[in-house]
Amino acid sequence: MRRLAGAVVTLLVAGLVVGLAGCGRDPAVPPIAVGSRSGADATLIAHIYAAALRYYGSPAQVVEVDDPLRALDTGEVRVAPGFTGRILSRLVPDAVARSPSQVYREMVSALPEGIAAGDYTESAEDKPTLVVTDATASAWGGRDLSAAVRNCDELRLGGVTGAVWPSRLGTCRLPKAREFANRAAAFAALQKGEINAAWSSTAAPFIPTELLTLSDRTALIRAENLVPLYRRNELNERQILALNEVAGVLDTAALAEMRAQVEKGAEPAAVADAFLAEHPLGV
Repeated sequence: MRRLAGAVVTLLVAGLVVGLAGCGRDPAVPPIAVGSRSGADATLIAHIYAAALRYYGSPAQVVEVDDPLRALDTGEVRVAPGFTGRILSRLVPDAVARSPSQVYREMVSALPEGIAAGDYTESAEDKPTLVVTDATASAWGGRDLSAAVRNCDELRLGGVTGAVWPSRLGTCRLPKAREFANRAAAFAALQKGEINAAWSSTAAPFIPTELLTLSDRTALIRAENLVPLYRRNELNERQILALNEVAGVLDTAALAEMRAQVEKGAEPAAVADAFLAEHPLGV
């Protein structure tokens, strides 16, 4: 009987030790869901922020959703990057802000309760712009969009079918643009003189070097700076820091280069990881 009682005590103690050890284990931390629409451009941007979270030690994964802002509001995702102007237009359709800081402030004020915005990338934007030949810029007397406004009556525009372009530039009501199947076709028409300005965007890849992208010093077109949105009180300080530090390393040229790699067939996740490896956060 003594041996049996001793064996029972031993088993009870062993079970207690195993139970305590099990209580001490941390459950697997679920990855932070970063929302993205489908498509290479959208998923590339989401992967940049997911890579930033992983850089600081937080597991993260990109989740494709129909509407990232709505998915963020419902809690389906916890982070959803986007562009400031497009988010503002979605929330306040009649907003008039155009400069980067004004657009960001109005966007933040309009965000639904429970959603916050991180730092926007002052050096990384992707907003509509016009591409012209050097000869056209010389004839117009400038390399800024204001030169197009001064020559409003002469504009013969073109752009890719399905893209969204402004209807006005300052005082210039823009003519309807001729539509092309892709950017290459639009740029070819521009070089042949069939049009004298082609719609593109500031972070578009593969713009021929002999063409000129007009700048926008007076903010005629609404700013579109990259910004991370996230659910309030669901990320810790380190995770928010990771999102914010993307603004310190990303610029428009780098975004265009990454898009070029993806268009050539590279995986968006691999491109984003490689970018952060070459441009460490917090340095």
